[in-house]
Amino acid sequence: MDGNGRVARLVSHAQLLHLLDTGGTWSVARGLARQEQEYKAHLMACDNQRRNDLDGRGNLSQEALIAFTKFFLLVCIDQVEFMGKLIEPNNLRNRVLRWTGRQSEAGLLPQNSVVLIQAVLFKGELTRQEAPFLLGVTDRQTRRVTSALVEKGLLTSQTDKTPFKLAFPASLASQWMPGLFPAS
Repeated sequence: MDGNGRVARLVSHAQLLHLLDTGGTWSVARGLARQEQEYKAHLMACDNQRRNDLDGRGNLSQEALIAFTKFFLLVCIDQVEFMGKLIEPNNLRNRVLRWTGRQSEAGLLPQNSVVLIQAVLFKGELTRQEAPFLLGVTDRQTRRVTSALVEKGLLTSQTDKTPFKLAFPASLASQWMPGLFPAS
């Protein structure tokens, strides 16, 4: 009631970020939010008085703290496994390519979009000289495709001379990374 849950999440996130050097790839806060009632019950139980002489040495229940710690670590493991599956390269590539293919079929992206996205996924970047060769079209037609992909936020390039790289637009998070954020 007094904000201890928020403090616990904030301190836990900061400590895990620092100790595990994950670069923020996953967060225990997501897992705790998914099990909010159980999390709050464990957290409140940590304020219970000790039950007997076998329940720790201080005023508060050591058993409740142990149960909370076990719950917390299981949530951490669950989130690591979730993110591992979500960002596994083959699964991520397949989701991105399926989405791009559906958009092309629906006429929302140029037909050759999948070819360029697949090349960027495979190589990490795509030079402007490689793009017309991959598409088998003129430079002008290539610019039309790449411009559409940049405009939609799928590709990015620092200048009009540097290679294209894949972007991860927030608007596509629910399609490319399902389950990561609540659907809006």
